[in-house]
Amino acid sequence: MASLTAIDELLNTFEVIQNVLVIAPLSVAEKTWTDEIEKWDQLNHLTFSKILGPQKKRLEALQKKADVYLINRENVVWLVEHFKRDWPFKTVIIDELSSFKDPSAKRFKALRKVRPFMERVIGLTGTPAPNSLLDLWPQIYLLDQGERLGKTITEYRSKYFTPGQKNGHIVYSWELVPGAEKAIHEKIGDICVSMKAKDYLQLPPRTNNIVNVELSATDWKKYKELERDYVLELPDSDVVALNAATLSNKLLQLANGCIYDENREPQIIHEKKLDALQQIIEEAQGQPVLVFYQYKHDLSRIQNKFKQARLLDVSTGDIQKWNEGKIPILLAHPQSAGHGLNLQAGGHIIVWFGLTWSLEFYQQANARLDRQGQKEPVIVHHLVAKGTIDEDVMKALQNKELGQEALMQAVKARIKEYGGNFDDK
Repeated sequence: MASLTAIDELLNTFEVIQNVLVIAPLSVAEKTWTDEIEKWDQLNHLTFSKILGPQKKRLEALQKKADVYLINRENVVWLVEHFKRDWPFKTVIIDELSSFKDPSAKRFKALRKVRPFMERVIGLTGTPAPNSLLDLWPQIYLLDQGERLGKTITEYRSKYFTPGQKNGHIVYSWELVPGAEKAIHEKIGDICVSMKAKDYLQLPPRTNNIVNVELSATDWKKYKELERDYVLELPDSDVVALNAATLSNKLLQLANGCIYDENREPQIIHEKKLDALQQIIEEAQGQPVLVFYQYKHDLSRIQNKFKQARLLDVSTGDIQKWNEGKIPILLAHPQSAGHGLNLQAGGHIIVWFGLTWSLEFYQQANARLDRQGQKEPVIVHHLVAKGTIDEDVMKALQNKELGQEALMQAVKARIKEYGGNFDDK
């Protein structure tokens, strides 16, 4: 609402802009912004046009006269190529600015080309530096074209960071030089406003609950055998980021109870997490439950066991149905439902069937229910298979550690367990 009020003021009170382009995740562009416009009486005079869907519809939307133009971030490259130097949007709002944190991504490079043609750029995000302060440079660049943190990521890195883990000329991590964090915050302080919900809102309490899932002796033996096989498959026992991520991915699947074989066929290891999920649903006594899954085989197994479960589909009105209490079990992937969706009216119980290393995805996904408008105490259940890599992920999330560094340490610990040696990259 705050952004829309600002748009209304700039359009109709001060009359300094003609329209606004809003770049957002697809589900947010498709639903959230228009819902907010229609929800508030003081704002529902604003007109909007959705630059979404097939190219024909996008072109038609651009021809429509509107106050607010909405486009999903995946179509940013297309929009820039369409207008090139004739870029018409002087004011741009980037909803979930952190999705432009990668300076090598096509979407960032595209916006960078047309940034000189914009007069105002506003970025909105709840996680400005999800992995490290390195993530800030592309985002701030889109706001000020390099005025505060430098014109290039190389200039920014060389000033505020020093190489951490590396292999020759390849650097896997960067560490802040002493005093850098304070200096960066001071540099961007004049264009950034930070607000925490807890400082301004009285939200119901939230409980983070760990549900320990214990495997049977037979399942545990099968898990450890597969874990050992996967650990020993590491090429040359080199623990670089790519190898660690691949191994971690397999171990997380094993912890969830299923894994793909060499033919991409799911092989069930255990069903203990499904049993734990069933118990939580039964204890909810009919209250809606939001379940976050990680893998397609997890999704299919959950759907097979719980016929009343529905996979979130924004285009079919699932958000409204959920908020009206018409969906008892809503299934969502944290990367697709982690930003901007207002689901707080539909329930207050979350279950993490499979965990994520990404603190950003974790925090944003939980915020779908733990947000302004929530009336009930939020309960966040985490299904953690005892003795597995789940415990490492849970510890990293609780300590708000950086995902990749925690992942690397977890993988190295498992290599040591099986007597392996590795090069510390």
